[in-house]
Amino acid sequence: MLHLVRPRTYEWLVPPELGDARAWVTASGLAELGTAALLAGSVTRRTGGWAAAALLVAFVPAHLHTFRVVPRRPLPLTVAAVRLPLQVPLVAAALRVARER
Repeated sequence: MLHLVRPRTYEWLVPPELGDARAWVTASGLAELGTAALLAGSVTRRTGGWAAAALLVAFVPAHLHTFRVVPRRPLPLTVAAVRLPLQVPLVAAALRVARER
């Protein structure tokens, strides 16, 4: 929801190569809300799992971009370094939901 209410908070995460940061932030916020809605319903939960996995993978360029823009100080670099590998268990969890029977 914050992507839509405070998009400036996230615009710096969008790699400039992707173009209009505001458009990407808005689209990702809408995609996250849609994915959450899919995950909330038992009938659509599997689809939500696939959507969540796709979103998490799609966010990898933003996580990589942080290494180009965060201050070269220990704490910001550590946060950026920890965020990236966290995508792996998050994608795995989303895929488990997507593959549930």
